[in-house]
Formats: sequence, C-alpha cells, structure tokens
Amino acid sequence: MTTLDVAVIGAGIHGASAAYHLANRGVRVAVFDRGMPAGGPTGRSSAVCRAYYTNEFLACAARDSIRMMANFRELTGADSGYRRTGALFLHPPQDREQVEVAVEQLTELEITTELLEPAEIARRFSHFDLNGIGLGAWEADAGYADPAGTTLGLFNKAVELGAEPRLRRAVTGIEPQPSGAILVTSDDTRTLADRVLIAAGPWTGPLALQVGAKLPLTVERHIVGTFRWAGAEPMPLHADIVGGYYFKPEGQELFLVGPLHAAAHADPDDYPEHIGEGEIAELSRAVVRRVPQLSKAEVHGGWASLYDVSPDWMPVIGEIAPNIFVDAGTSGHGFKLAPALGAHVAAMVMGEHVPGLEQFDPDRFQVAQTLSAGYGDARILG
Repeated sequence: MTTLDVAVIGAGIHGASAAYHLANRGVRVAVFDRGMPAGGPTGRSSAVCRAYYTNEFLACAARDSIRMMANFRELTGADSGYRRTGALFLHPPQDREQVEVAVEQLTELEITTELLEPAEIARRFSHFDLNGIGLGAWEADAGYADPAGTTLGLFNKAVELGAEPRLRRAVTGIEPQPSGAILVTSDDTRTLADRVLIAAGPWTGPLALQVGAKLPLTVERHIVGTFRWAGAEPMPLHADIVGGYYFKPEGQELFLVGPLHAAAHADPDDYPEHIGEGEIAELSRAVVRRVPQLSKAEVHGGWASLYDVSPDWMPVIGEIAPNIFVDAGTSGHGFKLAPALGAHVAAMVMGEHVPGLEQFDPDRFQVAQTLSAGYGDARILG
C-alpha cells in the first residue's frame, strides 16, 4: 500500500493550488480526480479576477492571487491568461455606507479601488443607463484569466515538484485511521495518507459524509451566456448589483454574462449543461436595460456549470475529522481566490495556524456564526 504525507481529492483550481503549495514545501502529495485537471466546474468558470470583497481575508487572498497570475510564468512556467482590464461595480443608493467602508478597507490593503459618483460614471462610461444606480466602485487591477490554463499550470508545476497525479480514478471510499485515512479508488487501489484534503467542489459533501461530517453544502446550476459584439461598442468588465448580472469581455469578439443571485439546486452528475433560450433572453434583457447600445450584440451561445454553495456563501475550510480537511463551498468565488488561498490551505493541512482562516471553519454553522457576504441578493460579490 502506498503511503503519502497528503492526499488531495480534486484537481480543480483549489486542489491543484493546494498540491502546488504542498509540493513546493517538499511534502509527499498525490492528487486524485475522477477526471482531469479543470475537468469539472473550474474549466467552465468565467474566471473573473477581482479583489472587491467585503471580507478582509478574502480580499487579500484575491489580491495575492491576481499578483500570482500576473507573474504566473515566473512561478510555474505556464501562462495564466491574465488580462488586466479593471472592473466597475454598480450599486443602488442603499449600498453607499457599505461601499464607502469597503473602498476604504481595500485601499488600506493595497487594492486600488475608487468610489465613483454617478456623474463620474457617466463621464467615463457614457453608454450606461444609470437609472437606479446611486454610486459605483472601480477596481483598477481587476481582470480575467484562463481557468483551465491556470489550473494546469499549477497542477503541472506541482507534478514537476514531486506531486503524484492519480487522474481518472474516482475516490469511492475514505476510511479514517488513527492517523489520516485510507483512500479507496475506482480501480480498487488503496492508499494510506497521513492527511487528506477534500477539494472536490460539488462532490465534496458525499465524501465528507464518509468521515462523519455532514456539511451544509448545496449544489446550484449557474448559467453563462455568450454574445458577439457585432455592431455594439465594447464595454468594460462590470457587475450590476441592481440588474443582477456580471459582464466580462472574452477576447476581441465575445463577451460573457452571468447572474449574481442564487439559482436552482442541481444534481452534479445529472443537470442540463446547455443554456436555454429563455435563460439567455433573460440575461440579454438585463444587460440591454443597463447598456442600451448592446441591443446590437448577437447571441453566440452559452453553458451551465455548478457552484457548491454554503449557507452564507462563504468558503468552508477546516478540519472535519482528525487529519482530514475540506476546502469547498466557495459559492462562485472559487477561481479568483484559489492560487494564493492554496498556500493558506497547505499550511493548515500541515498543522500550522493561519490567522483569519478559522472564520471559515465548517463548525460555524452549528454555532450560528455565519459570515456576512455580498450586497443584498448579490451574494456572489462576497
């Protein structure tokens, strides 16, 4: 039986990042996945990169992740696809006090963020219809990246540093031991690991249950619509809290749109992966209300993916059984946090105290210590 220091279950962006940081420490680590790196929700991420968070720890993790992706080739030898575009966040008047506090905090954290009054938004971005908008915020270093390329870069660098890939082998059993656990995979291989990290996204809940941890995670189906600019003028990366959508340029020809609110629950092994005509029409109406000239754009397509969602829309990170840990419930935040968050998760798995990480402990739901998140129904903004 093979023996490992750490077994990581999941080769999405969180598992790949944790493996990279563990291997960088010289830890004997293997990564197990039912498929290939970024083969699940990670590969379908919109991959927006922004540090515009109300939670200080997450803001710092996102800030550091953006810096990692900007210097990705030096760190991993690969291209993250990071593009710095800046991002605009449009708020209703009732968000003013919260936004002012957030902008001040982000500035102190060296996240260049500027509060914009409606007149200034109109001056800089004349195509927006600002009906219902009371103020905005501009994050200068925000942008987007390549979710698959970033994940593969971290994963391949982890392998180069000594991590062992165990791909196309689903973990079917976790048997707790006095120290760590035995993992059983779909090919009947048994592996003893001193520590286990479950970072399996929508499939985390059933795996955690095998070690006696009932995590309050749900799985939601979230859509992304894709459009061609056609005769429309390109618009910046932005999130419309009033309209309930986020908007991201995709290369030179396309842009993506997705919702900011909660969605219907889904079976991660059986859900509609294609976007429906009604769904893309609803996204189109929201965008055109805010940016009328985008009525010239043309529908290109879209897809649906999955979020693993916690009750407060904040990550679930911590020890769930002796030497068995979880990093899940990222609720649509996952990609932008993972590259740097993986260093904190790796430290936690190796028994180190990480200041601030304890707020995401799975036990918080049992003692009614949920975290605040987002603005109104726009929980995905964190």
